[in-house]
Amino acid sequence: MRLVTHLIAVNRELRLRRQLADIERVVLALPVRTHADLQQLVRREMEQAAACDFPHLYGTPPEERYSTYGHGPDLGLGKARSDNPLIATRGVALWIAAVYHETLDSRRPGMEELHRQVLRLMRQIKELSLPDRRDYGTEWMEPSALA
Repeated sequence: MRLVTHLIAVNRELRLRRQLADIERVVLALPVRTHADLQQLVRREMEQAAACDFPHLYGTPPEERYSTYGHGPDLGLGKARSDNPLIATRGVALWIAAVYHETLDSRRPGMEELHRQVLRLMRQIKELSLPDRRDYGTEWMEPSALA
């Protein structure tokens, strides 16, 4: 039984890793104007998932509440692959919230690493949504500013 449990866990980890690569590509391909919206959607989805009885099953239909793993990441990835940027951002936010809570307290080293990668992706989304922060204090010293 331990071997079967181990194989199921390894399969899930590999599946989520492949999905993470797809989600990262989607985030980088989104129009720049949607990055701030994506950050807000991720925050809202995280709050909604945390308020659920079973946050790691966020996005899973209620009748499948007792399944081994939730369907949130699969639903999120399906939406993230949409050509519509609004639907894609909602899918990315759902995927991040579901995987974040699924990997949060995992004791498996691979899932802990996946959790760190999800946190990195969240930080990357936050950085993408920030306005351009150039150092205006030294810009006046550039030759083009003197002309």
